Amino acid sequence: MNQYDFTNRAAVVTGGAQGIGYAVAERLLEGGARVALWDRDEGALAEARASLAKTGDVETVLVDLTDRDAVARATSATLARFDKIDVLVHSAGIAGANAPVADYAPEEWARVIDVDLNAAFHVNQSVVKTMIARGYGRIVNIASIAGKEGNPNASAYSAAKAGVIALTKSLGKETAGLDIAVNAVTPAAARTKIFEQMKQEHIDYMLSKIPRGRFVEVKEIASMVAWLVSSENSFTTGAVFDLSGGRATY
Repeated sequence: MNQYDFTNRAAVVTGGAQGIGYAVAERLLEGGARVALWDRDEGALAEARASLAKTGDVETVLVDLTDRDAVARATSATLARFDKIDVLVHSAGIAGANAPVADYAPEEWARVIDVDLNAAFHVNQSVVKTMIARGYGRIVNIASIAGKEGNPNASAYSAAKAGVIALTKSLGKETAGLDIAVNAVTPAAARTKIFEQMKQEHIDYMLSKIPRGRFVEVKEIASMVAWLVSSENSFTTGAVFDLSGGRATY
């Protein structure tokens, strides 16, 4: 396994208490980073902190990422603890209900867009301001292959992740004149707790579309993210990196 040097780097990982976020946080800690986990699940945060503290310096912040003011407070708390934020990996999100567009509940649509897209805006905006002030930063937004191709019966999730891709591209262009890289990854589904939100037929559909014939492992996602948020990634920005096991058509 390649190891990137994150000595003296401070990182924020949203949704870091479990799943993809936890795997990314673990990888960053192994490289010497100090990591703040932002999550809304207090119990999972406590468990993650206890587990990851064996690897390195980890802080936890209980925060509702759909609350703009709460995100600002989380940013301030992390700066007070680490003095800076060099790395942001925005991984928090939900799957939402599975239903065709014709039957999709408007309130569920609004909920998914709020958690998966509006929260991404709040987090990226709050953290990138600190990076612009310092002239350095690395951001990776966890999107999804659904944001490229659109999964049937998952319109809200697909639309939100497409928005995350566009947000990433816009921000990457806006900060390209600085030593700030903003990229996204588009994984196929990983077998995490998010599967508990999905119907089995939707899970089966997603697996059937992956030429590799399996779901992506969270550690595989963490490996790609680790390079993208390292100082070695000094050129690529505003890009989308495929992790779909061959599914992506563009």
